[in-house]
Amino acid sequence: MPSETDGLVSRLEDAHVETVGGWTFWRGLIDGHPAIVSKTMKGEANVAAATAIAVEHFHPAAIVNEGTAGGHDPRLQVYDIVLGTYAVNLGSFKTGRRDLGKGSNPLEWTPLDLLASEGSAGMDPKARTMRRFRADDQLLAAANSVKATYHRGRVVEGVIGSSDVWNSELDRIEQMHRQYGTSVEDMETASAAQIAGVYRIPFLGVRVVSNNITNGGTYDGHAAEACLEYVFSVVRAYVRAPR
Repeated sequence: MPSETDGLVSRLEDAHVETVGGWTFWRGLIDGHPAIVSKTMKGEANVAAATAIAVEHFHPAAIVNEGTAGGHDPRLQVYDIVLGTYAVNLGSFKTGRRDLGKGSNPLEWTPLDLLASEGSAGMDPKARTMRRFRADDQLLAAANSVKATYHRGRVVEGVIGSSDVWNSELDRIEQMHRQYGTSVEDMETASAAQIAGVYRIPFLGVRVVSNNITNGGTYDGHAAEACLEYVFSVVRAYVRAPR
């Protein structure tokens, strides 16, 4: 969204815009280092495409996907930031068999790892696990090195869950938090992490809690601005770190 990109674009030196298909990118400098800001648009398909396009056109040394998220962990407050040690896909499940008129129960669904097999994901027992995309250690270290500069909330490590579903069922959220360890949910991080993994590019997801239905934390759109300020500090710390 514009609230998740405009502040970063304004911080680029010598920024200019480039459009590829329906996706917008801003090329510029951060402390003299080349950097790209990508407006991925919402949803897993959009962010996967935007990430692949960015890799092919700009050849980034690292990728940070940032923005807002809804809380799954009742301990998280609005404005807290989650560094995604892992990202998981919360949109890939196999339902149980239920006859017509017997309804649906998502609490019984089992996860599908769509990267586990070239055969039928639904029939392969080896695919019945939740795929976890791990953050890059150096990006995570850079993010932790500047967390003391963030004063709007806490900065914690956790698991970011992603899907094209906006979950508001507390039993479902509690199950995902308990079973898969999710701290927050969004609609982008896991897909970006998956594409970065295919290309073997260091990746980190960073998400600010903009609302948390599990503890009554109401939506605050300004959380996005706080997140991008922190992410800018993370990128600066990463490019300055010796490697």
